[in-house]
Amino acid sequence: MQKIKSSKTAVKYKAIKYICLSVTDEKSGESDSIANQRRIIDDFLKKHPEIEIVGEKIDDGWSGIIFDRPAFNEMIDEFKEGSANCCVTKDLSRFGREYIETGRYLRYIFPNLGVRFIAINDNIDTLTDSGDDLIVSIKTVINDAYSQDISLKTRSALAAKRANGEYVGACPIYGYKKSDHSHNLLVIDEYTAEIVREIFRMKMEGLSAYRIADTLNEQGVLSPHRYKKENGLPIPKHGYSDKENAKLSASTILRILKDETYTGTLIQGIRETPNYKIKEVVTKPSSEWVRTENAHEAIITKRTFDFTQNILKLDTRTAPNSDKVHIFSGILICGSCGNHMTRKSVPHKEVKYQYYYCRTTKKHGCDGLVMQREEVLTDFILRSMKSHISNIISLKNAILNLDADEMTGQLKKHITAKINENKRQLEIIRGYDASLDKNLLSGNIMKAEYKLLKDNYMKDADIHIADNERLQLEINNSSSYKHEQMAWMEHFIDFSDINELDRRAVVSLIHHIKVKSKTKIEVVFHYQPEYEAALLLIGSVK
Repeated sequence: MQKIKSSKTAVKYKAIKYICLSVTDEKSGESDSIANQRRIIDDFLKKHPEIEIVGEKIDDGWSGIIFDRPAFNEMIDEFKEGSANCCVTKDLSRFGREYIETGRYLRYIFPNLGVRFIAINDNIDTLTDSGDDLIVSIKTVINDAYSQDISLKTRSALAAKRANGEYVGACPIYGYKKSDHSHNLLVIDEYTAEIVREIFRMKMEGLSAYRIADTLNEQGVLSPHRYKKENGLPIPKHGYSDKENAKLSASTILRILKDETYTGTLIQGIRETPNYKIKEVVTKPSSEWVRTENAHEAIITKRTFDFTQNILKLDTRTAPNSDKVHIFSGILICGSCGNHMTRKSVPHKEVKYQYYYCRTTKKHGCDGLVMQREEVLTDFILRSMKSHISNIISLKNAILNLDADEMTGQLKKHITAKINENKRQLEIIRGYDASLDKNLLSGNIMKAEYKLLKDNYMKDADIHIADNERLQLEINNSSSYKHEQMAWMEHFIDFSDINELDRRAVVSLIHHIKVKSKTKIEVVFHYQPEYEAALLLIGSVK
């Protein structure tokens, strides 16, 4: 390999100064900084008057292991156009760290384009060297290996931080910012957090995502992208982001409503690149995501988030010419076939009446021809809801008046009775199983029948064993039973002043409504098992 020396040829080269700085380089110090690379190149070119500078290309924050870099591509385009025919860079690693692709450029692409390549600190100049020198090959292999080593160390470090519940992202989601004391901790951005709370509140009240977006746009609320841009906050380069200067959209609203981060749960490791050479980001299975509960302060409660997800599942469509979802959408079920009932308007003279009916015909297995008026249904559900809430308030007062030790003892007694019954059933199953083996040996049953009965017995046994494990946990947690009862009861008591039915109350309190006939309607509330267990407990203690 020859040392770089001034060329005495009369040929004048039109050169581009190429500078590249990756995230890793930024952390390594001044030696690889953009200013230092430029200084080294400028000092070199002062000694080479035969080279004319026609441009400078800078890739800031791009890994040298990939060649699909913005400034790099611009430089190659200029070489192809013929407006430049020389590339000058600080060293070979600035140009590229991937062994095969670096060699392809130096040995084939640049010679075919008539481009001279100079890597100053590595003493490489294709005017005097072919670019196929052994030293060039060794350097590219070393640069490649270095990138692999850095990638592995970086991945390991990030994985350790995620496992420790530390935030490792560069751009916090809308509603949060990085702590001034620790960049690995998210803290609430009060202005945007209040907007997030308002988005969840409006959705709980029944507004569609489109209407929520329109309302906030009318109020002059900036989209996440515009807010971050105008406040000098980092904006993600990859993944989902609003378009430049875009207003809030329904898709942005839905993305916020579905993000569990707002409950204080940090979810990381959702996407990654397969390895250090492939920069295409892929989404990992949810089972491989890293979840950390209570990693930061919550903007909304877990209960609010859970019921919002339930609303999103139920909101099958937005009412025509309306900004709200129908009050019973996704909740009203036909008592005959189990399918969801449909709302329609029926005009009569100058008045329109709203009805719910099942669209499934007899041909497809539905015997119900019930048409339920919305006004009648709404009145019935409101009365049922108020009655259920009243019962829960009475239950709560009764539980509060119970002696804690007596209640815990009675609860353990009930649970123990259930455990003993499960054990009795297990003994019966084992007896059947033992006789099954004898019948097979004696030839009273065939092997196929034996296997079928054996499998059924084992399934039944597994159910009783699992139930006993659950019941044992209830005994262990019986001392906190009163507190747990208060938690689900408060969910209903929050609606104790309700006088008008709305979408929020319906989806928050009701699991489903089954219409069996015009006069027979079954309302199944959330926490029904807990409610029935509380009734039994109160009855047994009294």
